[in-house]
Amino acid sequence: MIHLPPIPSSNGVHLLIVHISIVLLLIAPLLVSVGALLSAPKRRAFLVTAFILMALGTGSVFIAVETGKAAGKLLGSTPLLRAVLQQHRELAGTTQVLFSALTMAFASLLFVPRLLRRELGLGVNAALLAAFLLFYTTGALFLVNTAHFGGRLVHELGVKAPVASSPVATAASGD
Repeated sequence: MIHLPPIPSSNGVHLLIVHISIVLLLIAPLLVSVGALLSAPKRRAFLVTAFILMALGTGSVFIAVETGKAAGKLLGSTPLLRAVLQQHRELAGTTQVLFSALTMAFASLLFVPRLLRRELGLGVNAALLAAFLLFYTTGALFLVNTAHFGGRLVHELGVKAPVASSPVATAASGD
């Protein structure tokens, strides 16, 4: 019989959400880069897809911050753990603000010209997308640094998320 993995508690879901955020937000600029290099009809599809990934990734950052707060309440309290957790929280807050701004800026680049019925020239569009990607690099660096401090909590300081036991583990233990 096939068993699904156990669903983590609300504070344990943080680990799942952060990985979704990271993947979505690091794939999006790749699609922007490809879109910037393509001709108009194909470009739009890549850029809209990048926007969707950014919006979903940014939304999941908000969820990650909230689930992180719940998970943080369950941690022990050593000075090193508090320091790393504080740095992780501060970076997460900054990451949240940066990606909110980046996603809104990208939406403006993508949709405002269409709303105004004024398409940008190929050179202007490429220059704006290149400038956007430079700013996006800052957001990506904050995202990676936030993930690094989260990784330190898990791998260096041994923080673990509580996960319900699976039916297979329960059956194997004789319960």
